[in-house]
Amino acid sequence: MYFAALLARTEDGWEASDTELDDVETLSDLADLAREASPDEDTVLVLIEQEDGWFGVVRVDGEEDPRIYVSDAAAAARSSYGEILLTDELLGREPGDDGADLDALDLDGTEDGEPDDEDAGAGAGAVAVGSADAVPHGPVGDAQVLEDLGVSEKELRSMTEDALSEIAEALGASEVLETVR
Repeated sequence: MYFAALLARTEDGWEASDTELDDVETLSDLADLAREASPDEDTVLVLIEQEDGWFGVVRVDGEEDPRIYVSDAAAAARSSYGEILLTDELLGREPGDDGADLDALDLDGTEDGEPDDEDAGAGAGAVAVGSADAVPHGPVGDAQVLEDLGVSEKELRSMTEDALSEIAEALGASEVLETVR
């Protein structure tokens, strides 16, 4: 089960709204959704969690690039919402690097399906080796994303089961978050 909410900081405090991510396909779409929640270019946090799996925080400050923290990249990679957050940049990959390296492809001129003598035992699965290794187990991203709001890197990294409630409490926004939960 997933939960996603927007927390927008205003001069009157935090305002929460639940959000539907079905139409969000990219991080850019998510950042636009967050910006719409705060017409004054205040800080907006997108909080996403998969029960007992992982959580993510996306911080959008006006027109700046979003800052992202994901508690467990490998778990998030198995989720359509997690895939939105796990950008190439966040994972330290070159854009468009799907794991299939051109140097690993067999471009020696043999016909498709016809192995050359040296690679006869290698099999076709050798090309994709390493693509699963591109997503690390554990946290990725900017663990200091909430530091100036009262949640230290150490606290964020130690959060597990009810992380979004813990974050909201540290921000003084637990009541408004509960209204949309």
